[in-house]
Amino acid sequence: MYKPSDTRYDSMTYRRCGRSGLLLPAVSLGLWHNFGDNGDYSNMKEMIHTAFDLGITHFDLANNYGPENGAAERNFGRILREDLSSHRDELIISTKAGYDMWKGPYGNWGSRKYLLASLDQSLERLGVDYVDIFYHHRMDPNTPLEETMGALAQAVTSGKALYVGLSRYDNEPLEQAAAILNDLHVPFVIHQHRLNLFDRTIEHEHILERTEELGKGMIIFSPLAQGLLSGKYLNGIPENSRIRTDGRYLKESAVTEEKLAAVRALSEIAESRGQTLPQTALSWILHFNAVTSVLIGASRPSQIIDNVRALDHLSFTEAELRAIDTVTENI
Repeated sequence: MYKPSDTRYDSMTYRRCGRSGLLLPAVSLGLWHNFGDNGDYSNMKEMIHTAFDLGITHFDLANNYGPENGAAERNFGRILREDLSSHRDELIISTKAGYDMWKGPYGNWGSRKYLLASLDQSLERLGVDYVDIFYHHRMDPNTPLEETMGALAQAVTSGKALYVGLSRYDNEPLEQAAAILNDLHVPFVIHQHRLNLFDRTIEHEHILERTEELGKGMIIFSPLAQGLLSGKYLNGIPENSRIRTDGRYLKESAVTEEKLAAVRALSEIAESRGQTLPQTALSWILHFNAVTSVLIGASRPSQIIDNVRALDHLSFTEAELRAIDTVTENI
């Protein structure tokens, strides 16, 4: 029988989610990979236990996380039922809808029909009455924002979500969506986007800044550029790497000599800071005041432990930031 650590809240840093009352751990666990039907269930359980013992209270899912679609929610729901049901009020569980989920015209994008049906399905797989955060997973170019935001409002008023979030919105639709949700008195508290040392788009396009100005939290995914910033590819592509086992998101063509040279240079900066490269990559993201939390992925518990150690050294000197900029400016 799993018993959470009595010291689980002693070391974790918690940050306020924008101007809301919600606090999130600076490091959250994403279940995008390694929680599908192709994963080892005992390893999934150990990773969830390790995360919670370290004070990670936020577990991030989506309807299509797997493989197959829905598998990550189903597996997390089983772990919740078996080991964490008595700690439900200590957890932040988030899920999303917006990508292709089921066949036909009603299983994708941002219609009211799709979003509310997907939420009901997610709750059933998770075995919970509500999620803490329900996201629209991506912008829909064809459905009116009023309809999509109205569906998020319905999720809250029905008691099936406590807060809502948006994922990967550009500045203009983000501002429009925030205004609609404000008029509907919906607790929109968080924006999810990609940021890492190899992809600084939201920094350069001021999405990070605009999210903060709107009073919303920002949570970051892909902080290690799908593993490129882990250092695992410096000596070739391992057979058990994501490229070999699941080539949907990271392609072999992404492992260029230019990026490998940048990884070596960044590793030297990390070493001078007394950190591993993944720890420095996470610390760099968290040094932005606008960032509430960073989503890590893991394939084993030791990676979670190592990543959380990034919180031991979040400050950067001006010289370190200039050195990072020099390495990454042309990537």
